[in-house]
Amino acid sequence: VSAGIHLRKIPIYPEGNRQVSSLPAETPSWQRIGSDRIEPAEIVETLGTENYVTRYYIRKDTAATERPVIIELHAAYYTGMIDTVPHIPERCFVGGGLQQSKASKTIPVPMAGASWLPDTTVEPEYAGADGVIYTVRLANNPAYTDAPGRRVRLPRGIGPDSPLRMRCSEFLVPGGGAYYAGYFFVANGGTVASANGVRELAFDLSDDYAYYLKVQVNSATVGSMEELAEQAGSLLDELIGEIMRCVPDWVEVERGNYPPRAAGDPGDSGRG
Repeated sequence: VSAGIHLRKIPIYPEGNRQVSSLPAETPSWQRIGSDRIEPAEIVETLGTENYVTRYYIRKDTAATERPVIIELHAAYYTGMIDTVPHIPERCFVGGGLQQSKASKTIPVPMAGASWLPDTTVEPEYAGADGVIYTVRLANNPAYTDAPGRRVRLPRGIGPDSPLRMRCSEFLVPGGGAYYAGYFFVANGGTVASANGVRELAFDLSDDYAYYLKVQVNSATVGSMEELAEQAGSLLDELIGEIMRCVPDWVEVERGNYPPRAAGDPGDSGRG
């Protein structure tokens, strides 16, 4: 470390090393279908992490209709690797034989945010350009969470007037039909919707630690990239607090409170 520049990143994990597979199988509006997909060893090796989840959710109010809405959710957590190249649909799906039919675009993800409130305890220097960090209340029903009613901080820059943004693509499926994919990253307390952006965000040279969580949604039951963002917004509105439990609370990292220091280790904050 020299002049506040950290060229080597220290791995960091969420409280209790909470795995993304712990995301609730059911929310008020969505229900998991089947079991989480367990990838073969060679796929996990390519993925580059064992902390991942791939599962299907169906929107409950469409389950008995002629056009049920089904979303595949994939999330994968990475930490400490400064040269990681994120796996994104534009590369992986095309490499797998799908044809991208339109230019990708970044789309706001509409979330109701009914329980979002500003966290007035966060100092301005840790609150990002907006000067405020919001919290979301987890579900009150213990069927949907193991921490009913708890408040969890959202990423910097996400609030009622600054929605989450997702990079969306449309692919043609051999034999007809379209398949839609969208993704974003949570990295070092912020969010970004591009692979290049996540490197800049997670590997800030002034940070000791580096992590990112890729969140991807795929669907063949929507009709456009905009509809994918709309349906993903419904699911993410009910999962975003649980997703943020699967990453370190970056406010506490920057305050120097997390990860806990060993006795006698003065340490320093996440931002050198």
